[in-house]
Amino acid sequence: MDEQEFKNRADASLQQLYKKLAAAADQYDFEPDFNAGALAVEFEEPPGKFVVSPNTPVRQIWVSAHSKSFKLDWSDTAQAFVLPETGQTLADLMADAIGRQLGQEVRL
Repeated sequence: MDEQEFKNRADASLQQLYKKLAAAADQYDFEPDFNAGALAVEFEEPPGKFVVSPNTPVRQIWVSAHSKSFKLDWSDTAQAFVLPETGQTLADLMADAIGRQLGQEVRL
């Protein structure tokens, strides 16, 4: 995948994720913010912040959550960015991470 194709897919994936997060934010009590190509999710209780950002040189989307870094690759099969170790899509990974943060199951 060339750089422009990655940027297009990453931007579309982050915008789609932001829409899902914005729709769920009031129900689950967190605040999503999409700014300058990166997506942040902030929590008041318990306090925390997750960051989702594209890493163009390696053609991955990186998620920083729970003091860990998750590196997602594009999957032609899933037509989404996925975590190679588990096969989770970006939205599924974020739903799980937010659920762990809040102590409840979260659906995006």
